[in-house]
Amino acid sequence: MESPKKPLVFAYYVTGHGFGHATRVVEVVRNLIQAGHDVHVVTAAPDYVFTSEIQSPRLFIRKVLLDCGAVQADALTVDRLASLEMYVQTAVVPRASILSTEVEWLKSIKADLVVSDVVPVACRAAADAGIRSVCVSNFSWDFIYAEYVMVTGYHSRSIVWQIAEDYSHSEFLIRLPGYCPMPAFRDTVDVPLVVRRLHKSRAEVRKELGIGKDIKVLIYNFGGQPAGWKLKKEYLPDGWMCLVCGASEGQELPENFVKLPKDVYTPDLIAASDCMLGNITESPRTLSFVYFISV
Repeated sequence: MESPKKPLVFAYYVTGHGFGHATRVVEVVRNLIQAGHDVHVVTAAPDYVFTSEIQSPRLFIRKVLLDCGAVQADALTVDRLASLEMYVQTAVVPRASILSTEVEWLKSIKADLVVSDVVPVACRAAADAGIRSVCVSNFSWDFIYAEYVMVTGYHSRSIVWQIAEDYSHSEFLIRLPGYCPMPAFRDTVDVPLVVRRLHKSRAEVRKELGIGKDIKVLIYNFGGQPAGWKLKKEYLPDGWMCLVCGASEGQELPENFVKLPKDVYTPDLIAASDCMLGNITESPRTLSFVYFISV
């Protein structure tokens, strides 16, 4: 009789930029746990992003911010200089302390593999701890920040070089569709899109929201960040209504706009819509492609 396989311990690092990466990680983590493994998620995202989808004693959440992504004045405007300055304060200045802490923690949980989406220092920490690592992404921060350096000045080049060097410690990149050049990785494995499952059908969602069959639906999703637009009734054609994600508590909306709860399950709403207006971030973009709605 074949002996049961020993469960593996995964340390899964999630970038601090927005929720798109975290929601993608949820689906991977859910499948790892279903396969009987333990997963320690290192993230700055709220717990509910994971616990609303995964209720398991094999899920462990550790709240740590190890990178910061891009600093945005609003949903459409990136402050390049502020982004690099924040990364320096988040990951460069405390680098020695971060590496020491992460190496000790990885050893304490007896991690078998480090997965990063797509936190640079996690790969270096794994190498220092003698643990293999892989990255999962369609872009890397060295590529993103390289463009910022062109604006802020070449004195920031060392940031990009350090990030690329960190990534080079990973065994390979699990590369998702829509990828950018990522030369820091030694090898790549291409995979299909990773998205969260639907909980309800299009008809169920529209019925719950009281949307008639003849009504067209626009979903307004800027990743939880304000777009700076004042929404008016006349912005929509007759026969259309708009579902608004991330509206502030005190924001008043016209009668043909519907404010959605903060913790609403976005995949169901995107699949129930006819069109999406928003910044094409990781989660909304992928979901719109999979569920065939216009962007």
